[in-house]
Amino acid sequence: MADMEAGMGPFLGVLLASRGWTTSAIGAVITLGAIVGMTAVTPAGALVDATSRKRACVIVAGLGAIAASAVILTSRHFWVVAGAQAVMCISGATIAPAMIGITLGLVGQAGFTGQNGRNQAYNHAGNMAGAAASGLLGLLFGYAGVFWLAAGFAVVTVIAVLAIPAARINHHVARGEARAANQVPVKRMRVLAGSRPLLALAAAVVLFHLGNAAMLPLYGLAVVATHANPFTTVASTVVVAQAVMIVASLAAMRIAQTRGYWPAVLIAFTALPIRGLLAAGVITTWGVIPVQVLDGVGAGMLSVAVPGLVARILDGTGHINVGQGAIMAAQGLGAALSPVLGGVVAQHLGFPVAFVMLGGLSLGSLIIWLGFASMLRRVDDDAAAVPAVVDVT
Repeated sequence: MADMEAGMGPFLGVLLASRGWTTSAIGAVITLGAIVGMTAVTPAGALVDATSRKRACVIVAGLGAIAASAVILTSRHFWVVAGAQAVMCISGATIAPAMIGITLGLVGQAGFTGQNGRNQAYNHAGNMAGAAASGLLGLLFGYAGVFWLAAGFAVVTVIAVLAIPAARINHHVARGEARAANQVPVKRMRVLAGSRPLLALAAAVVLFHLGNAAMLPLYGLAVVATHANPFTTVASTVVVAQAVMIVASLAAMRIAQTRGYWPAVLIAFTALPIRGLLAAGVITTWGVIPVQVLDGVGAGMLSVAVPGLVARILDGTGHINVGQGAIMAAQGLGAALSPVLGGVVAQHLGFPVAFVMLGGLSLGSLIIWLGFASMLRRVDDDAAAVPAVVDVT
């Protein structure tokens, strides 16, 4: 699924740069698409809560990502590419809560931490293998090879998703419905606006992704600007990060099972400012390794910890996937603004300044996480000890 969902995404920056696009134009097209995806993610979470066809959500969204990749590969018009990028973002916004809902429906809250950790480890392994294969096929066949690889994975993904027995998915558990007579599900807007732990988490991930989202594409552009090969450079940035994410996601699973999600998120938020400083000082082909190792630590930890923490906060409300969508929208807000901000700074002040700026912005997430530590750790610990609804008022 990982390569199908990514499509041309990791190669978008260097593909557009090879067509003569400026860094600010590349950042703008990524941002416009991400804004559309951001507005779609909360309704996508509500759809996942409401539907009993969660497998179909994954399949349709994945095939949409492949179609969008084909458009990006063949079109040179700004608004067409931006529209296709928006479709890819909508696809990702739908697939993520759908997979969380399927996982919860299969294993329940008690098994979610372990299964989600394994899911993410396999997801990162898929991204790593897909990026390595894309780099090789890109060298041999150009960008068309990258697309056909993703299309091939899409066929296998559809078969794999249909192999999940639909009858085994408990849709009441998947949306976190109240399990006791005195637990009354809250309205969706109260889930989004009334939970202080959820709001603190949302604010923290906004700042994290504001600093993080543009760093990989900008670093790839910075290294390619030194006349490195675009296919091997982009592939190596993804491969290194995803290899570390496999280990980080399994480590986050273990930390969450023994000490809760808060420490795992703290590690992720600490890694990004260090990564920004390192990226600013080391713009070489070998610099990909340490820069992307830190990316792997941060993103790998969050891929397990954030969905798990949201599921704990909102268990019993009946709207877990709406909450997942709200947090993904917060992530999308940061990710949408990051490329255009980083692209403009890189164009006018240079890549090192852009990396320092992005790393500095991410310090805000660390400040929030430490400032609200007592509340967040209490919610995390209470939910882990007693699987019941958290008061979102």
